Amino acid sequence: MATVKVKFRPSTVADRPGSIIIIVTNHRVVRQITTGYKVFPCEWDEKQSQLVSTVENGRMAAIKSITQRLCWDVERLHGIIERLDSRQRGYSTDDVVSEFQRTGKENTFFIFMENVIVRLRQLGHTGTANNYRAALGSFKRFRAHEDIPIGAIDHVVMEDYQAYLNAAGLAPNSTSFYMRILRAVYNRAVEQEPAIDRKPFRTVFTGTEKTRKRAISIGDIRRIKDLDLSHRPNLEFARDVFLFLFLCRGMSFIDAAFLRKSDIQNGVLTYRRHKTGQQLQVKIIRQIEELTGRYPTDGLPYLLPIITVPGKDERKQYESALRRVNKSLKTIAEMAELPVTLTTYVTRHTWATIAKSKNVPVNVISDALGHDSVSTTQIYLASIDSSVIDNANELVVSEL
Repeated sequence: MATVKVKFRPSTVADRPGSIIIIVTNHRVVRQITTGYKVFPCEWDEKQSQLVSTVENGRMAAIKSITQRLCWDVERLHGIIERLDSRQRGYSTDDVVSEFQRTGKENTFFIFMENVIVRLRQLGHTGTANNYRAALGSFKRFRAHEDIPIGAIDHVVMEDYQAYLNAAGLAPNSTSFYMRILRAVYNRAVEQEPAIDRKPFRTVFTGTEKTRKRAISIGDIRRIKDLDLSHRPNLEFARDVFLFLFLCRGMSFIDAAFLRKSDIQNGVLTYRRHKTGQQLQVKIIRQIEELTGRYPTDGLPYLLPIITVPGKDERKQYESALRRVNKSLKTIAEMAELPVTLTTYVTRHTWATIAKSKNVPVNVISDALGHDSVSTTQIYLASIDSSVIDNANELVVSEL
């Protein structure tokens, strides 16, 4: 059976760091692996053939990182040797080193996640790819852009990352957002190589905390509708888009942006949700017809003037329009004296909440929103106004 040893080679130049190398021996044939890890003699324990656990020269973080990567390198070599031994066929020292170098190029987290993002874009999941890109960017900043072997990611790494996010002032749900994405990527990697699974996310927060409700009342909708914005066309357009989304049962902005005139047949708008691919139908009522009539799109295939140059960076046009509309909605919320941050997404929660208040069955609301399950709809409806709960409590205890 092949053996693995870690050695330190001092620099021939005084006061310069030396190199850590790994020696692989099999049937008296020795091969050396250059790790690229540089440390000073005082940071190396020659008797134990390992890095010292404490340093006092400000290099603690660097030594900790090298220790993690070196441990993973050694573990990976032992795993390769065990697999080769299990085949009960002869193998050379070069076979071990070649396999180590080959898998080393494939099994780093940054590279693996980059490939996942590329695949998501190829499949047309641009929004998800953007979320993954944001999560990877955050994790890279935490790591000071130093890649890490997938197998070296453990609960300590993720606890440190969680502490980093908390120190940066991120809310728990934002932290969980990044953690869930990284966990999804990690699980993909584990599917390909189950032996590396260290359950690194078991001690960090990946749930959701109850947040302030996003829904507004029908009275708030009326106040938005009645605002005189005739002299502020950008705000007027944002308001009308907001109302259009609400009238279309809380349609998402991306779905509205890509609606085509041909999607309307016999007074019914038929479209597929970008998020799920589910087909939905909306009856064209008078208010919808009035809103779309205000914004003619002559010469364009689209129903609304959001994508104004067909075939040219349409995704960027949509994203730019979404930013402009949400910025305008923030101003509109201030004008209407609404105590919420108004975005296009508020229409979805609002429609569901108002429908529930009108005693529309939850399963009907779920179908209207295009949810895959009623449980998703329940999340939308979970944030009932506290005054409703207070009134219910008063009713219960009124006869005490």
